[in-house]
Amino acid sequence: MTQHPLDAPQFYLTAPAPCPYLPDRFERKVFTHLVGMRAANLNDVLTQGGFRRSQNIAYRPACDGCRACVSVRIDVDDFAWTRGFRRVERANADLVGVELGARPTSEQYSLFRAYLDARHADGGMVDMSVIDFSMMIEDTHVDTMVLEYRRRGPDTAITGRGQGPLVAVALTDVLSDGLSMVYSFYEPEEERRGLGTFMILDHVRRAARLGLPYVYLGYWVEGSKKMDYKRRFLPQEHLGPDGWDRVEQD
Repeated sequence: MTQHPLDAPQFYLTAPAPCPYLPDRFERKVFTHLVGMRAANLNDVLTQGGFRRSQNIAYRPACDGCRACVSVRIDVDDFAWTRGFRRVERANADLVGVELGARPTSEQYSLFRAYLDARHADGGMVDMSVIDFSMMIEDTHVDTMVLEYRRRGPDTAITGRGQGPLVAVALTDVLSDGLSMVYSFYEPEEERRGLGTFMILDHVRRAARLGLPYVYLGYWVEGSKKMDYKRRFLPQEHLGPDGWDRVEQD
């Protein structure tokens, strides 16, 4: 009988389930657990190979006859700062993001609930309880941070922190070659700011300061309108059968 080391990853395949992105299709996922001493290194390798993390699970689509889900990462060094992106940055110049540990708070959950109710009331996460949310944030065996965005205060230049209520939150993994945006949410009444775009731009800035070449955005799904925004951040790379391919224009 073959013996496997205790920390060697074992992969599993889910049963078919309705696809959340494309109508009349079914999805399957291959997944493994990210636990133990090798979790961080394994997360690096798997993310570079098109996997995503959810709590202590790494997964990627394994759908029969469908390859619509494409892993996307932004090229940080050559990123094109368009006038539109700079306009979003200016609109949010009064915000500051602070890097914290992966610890959930009641304030984060309140913002998360408001975001889901306003933006994704029919989505798969709408029934998440405070326990589920806590697990999403803190059930991690890799290098994970929470970025909290608040308005700048009179002492922000000294403390580096904002003040007042939360405006946006990003859950992010720090990899050897980039930042992987696991999940983000924001105040729905502040939609005019373009906060989703702003948080991605802020991650590009942070990755550049850290000398990391990529920001991983997860999957772009061809044919899914709610995923089209990911194509705007250029240049980017898409993971195909022969590796990562550069995309220069939408």
